[in-house]
Amino acid sequence: MRDPLQNSPGYSLRRASNAMMGELARRLAAMDLRMTDASVLMMIEANPKITASKIGRALDIQRANMVPLLKRLEEAGLVTRAPIDGKSQGLTLTSAGRERLAQARKLVDGFEADLIARVPEEHRAHLLPALDALWR
Repeated sequence: MRDPLQNSPGYSLRRASNAMMGELARRLAAMDLRMTDASVLMMIEANPKITASKIGRALDIQRANMVPLLKRLEEAGLVTRAPIDGKSQGLTLTSAGRERLAQARKLVDGFEADLIARVPEEHRAHLLPALDALWR
């Protein structure tokens, strides 16, 4: 069968993204985490007392989606909120959140290594700069 999309970069990018993100989602599901959960935990670790709105802007998560996401993380005992000024609340990882993130980071690091290993060696140095050029 002829594939009329074979030479379409956008189509290939979507297929590659779907395949890789599906694999990462399966790996994280074993830890009862979603990709966005792990991303949010990483943002909080890197930016203690960050607000939900800053995380949403950085990760392109709509406000309506941040509310249930943070509620889920709080109910799991991974995140706490504390006032940082008159109206804003900052997010902090709990000790359980730090432990879960350490486990998730090992899993994500393994996934990243597996992903890059699938790219021919001569293209590896160019992969991230090329992808960043498409969205940054």
